[in-house]
Amino acid sequence: MGILSFVEDRPTPKAVYNWRVWLLAAVASCTSCMIGYDSAFIGTTIDLPSFKSEFGFYSMTSSHLSMISENIVSIYQAGSFFGAIFAYPIGFYWGRRIGLLMAGLVFVLGAGMMLGANGDRGLGLIYAGRVLAGLGVGMGSNMAPIYISELAPPAIRGRLVGTYELGWQIGGLVGFWICYGVEETLPSSTKQWMIPFAVQLIPGGLFLIGLLFIRESPRWLLSRGRREEGIKNLCWMRQLQEHDIYILEEVRMIDQALEEQFNGGGSGFWTPFKIAASDKRIMYRLFLGSMLFFWQNGSGINAINYYSPTVFEQLGVTGTNTSLFTTGIFGVVKTVGTCIWILFLIEWVGRRRLLMIGAVGSSISLWIVGGYIQAVDPAKTADGKMTSGGVAAIFFFYLSTAFYTPTWNGTPWVINAEMFETNVRALAQTSAACSNWLWTFLISRFTDQMFAAMGAGVWFFFASLMLCSVFFVFFLIPETKSIPLERMDHLFDHKPIWTAHAKVMAELQEEELQVRQELGATEKETVTQVERVV
Repeated sequence: MGILSFVEDRPTPKAVYNWRVWLLAAVASCTSCMIGYDSAFIGTTIDLPSFKSEFGFYSMTSSHLSMISENIVSIYQAGSFFGAIFAYPIGFYWGRRIGLLMAGLVFVLGAGMMLGANGDRGLGLIYAGRVLAGLGVGMGSNMAPIYISELAPPAIRGRLVGTYELGWQIGGLVGFWICYGVEETLPSSTKQWMIPFAVQLIPGGLFLIGLLFIRESPRWLLSRGRREEGIKNLCWMRQLQEHDIYILEEVRMIDQALEEQFNGGGSGFWTPFKIAASDKRIMYRLFLGSMLFFWQNGSGINAINYYSPTVFEQLGVTGTNTSLFTTGIFGVVKTVGTCIWILFLIEWVGRRRLLMIGAVGSSISLWIVGGYIQAVDPAKTADGKMTSGGVAAIFFFYLSTAFYTPTWNGTPWVINAEMFETNVRALAQTSAACSNWLWTFLISRFTDQMFAAMGAGVWFFFASLMLCSVFFVFFLIPETKSIPLERMDHLFDHKPIWTAHAKVMAELQEEELQVRQELGATEKETVTQVERVV
């Protein structure tokens, strides 16, 4: 099987893999573009001399400055945590599309508020705007992956959900380089730091425009009894006629899942909570999904994203311009890695193997970086010139990023979007999004203090967590690629977990063969009856 190939759960017409499903995924993924841009631009922008001068940072003590910086960064994640919670009732009652629209509107309002801040007014509008923008992207981080997973054909579901991660990295790439550009080309002024804040409105505006062209999730419509509209949207997305056997089979599987959901407790607002509380299997999977984001943040990636100037200063990189340039290269490495992940690795290598490979490679690289800092302490001995050891340390820093990005950066989102059946999927995505923002908030809130107190120990800490994650994935996380969403319970029922995928795929192929044989027998019987009449 080639690296661009994928495994189908059943024979699938080529029309199913059409531009419409990619367009819908791309529009929904604009939410992650907004997140990625913020994670990249905010740390570098507040490090610009013009921003520090505007808000009096130079007159603050180092401890006070660290607290202000951490508050500016982390209040966004706090808003995102609550936004992810609010998304659940919105998505339940009004649907995925309305939820995404509300997320975009709230984000744009928050981004616009930040532009009203200046030295005279203080940081109040930035704080308030970042809370609102965080609420918006928190809602989007809940809605977008579940919307994409519900419209995606199983064989390319990983790639489609992966567009969410690609949007994150594209936003991050722009965010890293926009600060380098304004520092390089503009004099130190209010305009210099205001431009990176204003650029937030671009992905937000594109997102709102794109929402004019997307359609509601067929699965959500069918679950609300809007059958005709749901089947119509499904046919539009698949570019197939209503009576095509592929559409008939997909609708049958959705109906079966909804019937099981109804028999399992109904479809009310509180039903997923009741089901989860009474079913240890679901609680266990919610735990697994949350822990995936714990290990993801245990890689240290968000510490680097939000405090990249501090990170490169510890590696011996001096000067604002040089620091921003090396940060921009970091963004390039992440974006390239994500493109490789979405095009080749996620469906070819699979989820489990990617996570384990990425954790081992990233851990080894971080141990080397930490060892160099421990031995040399380049931040104190830097004289403006990079030594060969410093160049090697930066190489391994980029290498750890190259291992992490096409593995841990997006794969937890894919797994969380896949491993729950219809009756608890919205609750599960809410749990995943909240977990992501909780761990990200803790990292962004205390990273500056960690670097000040632990020094090289920060790198050893993250390297150790990455190593521990290998055992977590091997023993607890099954492979989910190409498994229909309606069969995830069966996947987790098989033990040992590392053999579950092969067993379920064999079951699906056997069932497909039986269905085809039954349909073939029915067609032959019909032809025989017609011939007799004639």
